[in-house]
Amino acid sequence: MDLNQLLNALIPSWNSAALLVSFFTYLAFAGSVLPGKLVPGVALPDGTRLHYRCNGLLSLILLVALLGAGVWMEFVSPTVISDRGLELLLTTFIFSFLVTLVLYLAGCKSHDQSSSLKPHITGNIINDWWFGIQLNPHFMGIDLKFFFVRAGMMGWLLINLSVLAKCFQDADLSQSMILYQLFCVLYILDYFFYEEYMTSTWDIIAERLGFMLVFGDLVWIPLTFSIQAWWLLSNKVELTKAAAIANCFVFIIGYLVFRGANKQKHDFKKNPKVLIWGRPPKVIGGKLLASGYWGIARHSNYLGDLLVALSFSSPCGISSPVPYFYPIYLLILLIWRERRDESRCAEKYREVWAEYCKLVPWRILPYIY
Repeated sequence: MDLNQLLNALIPSWNSAALLVSFFTYLAFAGSVLPGKLVPGVALPDGTRLHYRCNGLLSLILLVALLGAGVWMEFVSPTVISDRGLELLLTTFIFSFLVTLVLYLAGCKSHDQSSSLKPHITGNIINDWWFGIQLNPHFMGIDLKFFFVRAGMMGWLLINLSVLAKCFQDADLSQSMILYQLFCVLYILDYFFYEEYMTSTWDIIAERLGFMLVFGDLVWIPLTFSIQAWWLLSNKVELTKAAAIANCFVFIIGYLVFRGANKQKHDFKKNPKVLIWGRPPKVIGGKLLASGYWGIARHSNYLGDLLVALSFSSPCGISSPVPYFYPIYLLILLIWRERRDESRCAEKYREVWAEYCKLVPWRILPYIY
């Protein structure tokens, strides 16, 4: 692809804008009307709780079914995303920028004093725009933070399915692509099956909604999580049976640690007396869980996340660093986030956190870090 072709591929079109608007419209409608478990969020400082309708799995299944029907009736091409990848990427980036600009202006004008909508203005425009001003802004009754992360995860799957369709179209489906697609589908389905756990994550309960989260959810997640698919589309990789089995083990171990750690913390927050690995939980200061995975490392869920990310890249072999961008980036991000978490927890829990750190000295990787 020469420079002119690249520039033409990047230029947004009305078609790409229509695809994006159709996607968001469907998610807004499905999220509002489809049945799902109504999950209360954590208690906010003012004592209120937001409630989240966790129907993401049903919304995703229905979306894929509708798209499948559209492909069968030739209303839509299964490769529409893989054919317009760069164009859709730039369109989504522009949308993210405009949304965060609106959020910034709306936040500055808000006089709401509730924990969800109270503006947090530092006076630094870049900082306020990047990190956001309000904790849980809504639009037409839709919690935007929860909506955008759902859109990002579904968008990742749609990209992968379009790339997979391209492989079928070109009769070039490799074992590596099958493994990558299988790992991703299992991970995404698991995410939406346990969607209610998202309501107790740091992003939802503590991060304000600014460019960092909007861009991260709508652009960065679908882009970086699907790099391996794009790379395998253009590069043939032949895996040995031993390598394929090893990749499966990395994914399974990573998944068990990631899901197990997050489940333990979520269950503990709902019921402090819940059994952890069949035993009553060990709790520091009546607040911090120090049992199960959380008695091994203070951020053991990050270790699981890193192993899963590695399993997405390992089917691509070792001939290029490009498919490993995501796990490398995630390693840097999680170390940075872990430092932010540590600082916040030390300020929030004080001597209780110091006691927990003494009992559990390892941050992410036991006996190493």
